[in-house]
Amino acid sequence: MSTGDRATARALLRAGDDVPVDTPRVPAREAAERELSRPMYHEDDPNLLQRAIDRFWEWVGGLFDTASDAAPGGALGVAVIVLAVLALIAALWWRLGTPRRTAATADALFDDRPRSAAEHRTAAEEHAAAGQWNDAVQERMRAMVRALEERALLDPRPGRTADEAAAEAGRSLPDHADRLCVAAREFDDVTYGGRTADRQAYQRLRDLDQELERSNPRLDDTVPGAVP
Repeated sequence: MSTGDRATARALLRAGDDVPVDTPRVPAREAAERELSRPMYHEDDPNLLQRAIDRFWEWVGGLFDTASDAAPGGALGVAVIVLAVLALIAALWWRLGTPRRTAATADALFDDRPRSAAEHRTAAEEHAAAGQWNDAVQERMRAMVRALEERALLDPRPGRTADEAAAEAGRSLPDHADRLCVAAREFDDVTYGGRTADRQAYQRLRDLDQELERSNPRLDDTVPGAVP
């Protein structure tokens, strides 16, 4: 190589030293992500709950947008549908009443506060006078069972269901066994089945309660504590 060529090569090498070096794409992205992840860049960001709420409302907005596109009349059609659904819910609420909390034992006949048969009968009559037939039926059934316990025809037992009480009482009062089972079924229907009682249902339980008060048990070996 001539002296001139070597000089030219050295000049090119020096010029190459002044050219900026390009950073590879992946390391550059990672460096940017590390920089942007520093807390100082996120002090004003919404918290997790706020982000979740924002996502939820975005989802609701998307549903309404989709519904307005599909429903006749657009947004007005959606509003009419929403009002119709609300009216249906209100009608069901008015018809069925406010849902009640059941006792810890779902099918238990009595609540935690013990009352006498006379107290249950008084409560039943008060509910009947007010036209509250569901409550009247419940209290009358409790009055019947409590009266049988007070007469020692049933052993007092916490957690007993209406069906169990009717079956046990039917063994000592066989002439009333079928009606006792019907009374227990009516109690279950209005208490757990969502049914609505009426005056006739309450009157049937009231008549049965009064007849049981005048009835003598059949004493045999199926009755707890009976003497043959």
